[in-house]
Amino acid sequence: MSRTRSFLDRLYPYFARGGRLEKLFPVYEMVDTFLYTPSDVTAGATHVRDAIDLKRVMTYVVIATFPCVLMAGFNTGYQANAAMASMSITSAPGWRGVIMSLFGYNPNNPISDFVHGMLYFLPIYLVTVVAGGIWEVLFATVRKHEVNEGFFVTSILFALTLPPDTPLWQVAIGISFGVVIGKEVFGGTGKNFLNPALTGRAFLYFAYPAAMSGDAVWTAVDGFSGATSLGLAALGGVDAIREAGISWWQTFFGIEQGSLGETSTLACLLGAAFLIYTRIASWRIMLGVFLGMVATAVLFNVVGSTTNPMFSMPWYWHLTLGGFAFGAVYMATDPVSAAMTNPGRWLFGALIGVMTVLIRVVNPAFPEGIMLAILFANIFAPLIDYLVVQANIKRRVKRHV
Repeated sequence: MSRTRSFLDRLYPYFARGGRLEKLFPVYEMVDTFLYTPSDVTAGATHVRDAIDLKRVMTYVVIATFPCVLMAGFNTGYQANAAMASMSITSAPGWRGVIMSLFGYNPNNPISDFVHGMLYFLPIYLVTVVAGGIWEVLFATVRKHEVNEGFFVTSILFALTLPPDTPLWQVAIGISFGVVIGKEVFGGTGKNFLNPALTGRAFLYFAYPAAMSGDAVWTAVDGFSGATSLGLAALGGVDAIREAGISWWQTFFGIEQGSLGETSTLACLLGAAFLIYTRIASWRIMLGVFLGMVATAVLFNVVGSTTNPMFSMPWYWHLTLGGFAFGAVYMATDPVSAAMTNPGRWLFGALIGVMTVLIRVVNPAFPEGIMLAILFANIFAPLIDYLVVQANIKRRVKRHV
């Protein structure tokens, strides 16, 4: 029996099954099976004896994102409260100001920080779920199959990659593009060759660059402008980051400007530990991404440059800056769009690590490289697996000649 059996298995019997509305609308089936054991079971003899199924895989991935969600709330609120204090702003605009009047805007108050941050994360996530869920239900209805839990993973990962000040209408467009063009046109869950969440995020970056990059989108306070640590590094290397008062430990814990859930390397490592323990994500891919990044960063350090400060950035700064850890843990390990063979997973991960540093260092117009690197590797994943299989075939043929 696989170790993927968890405390959730013990909880299922204590919950009573609800009504049968899920049989009328596919979305109810998705919500119902997210928490409960589905009624459809194997009738005959089984060939694979394992507790794992698609429902449990997706549930575990969602659970693994909880540290990033918590940091999304805390860090987003902290950055907003700190910016308001520096600009002598006493209240947030609109409905957020009404709610925050109960908690205040003290950046040294963790409760105030978390509540303020969640007031930005929750609307983005709810719009993601509603807009993307509509497309999921529409395609499921037309194709006459149920909506599975895969969308829960896509929705939360997509929301965590967005800047906190992203307009909600752009959120709806981005997740729609990711679900429809990145997944459903290829047949739905299990048939897409690109990560749907990254596909939607990449679409927003190229379609609405002003809302996805620059200095004004990372802190949810009108009139406040500040570059991310990676943006500072692109201009002046590690020295520019330190001059801005940002230490390596701040970037490790995630107390800096950035996308909602990508700033904390520590939170990503906690999620990685859970995914590796439950055998949901491939540790080979994660380690391959890390080793590829380290090797390329060291190579650039040795080569050096008098005009490009990114050449001298050590690997441990690449690890904590931007969305590197988030991409390596949650995006690169997508079992559908990643390589399937074990040797292929090493190559797939290494390719992502190499491409990430290459894009960050050589391309001055795009300091964050993990997103494009993963999408690039997704395209080559089938080819990598094909070459691995062909190499195994040739080796076995020589062995028996």
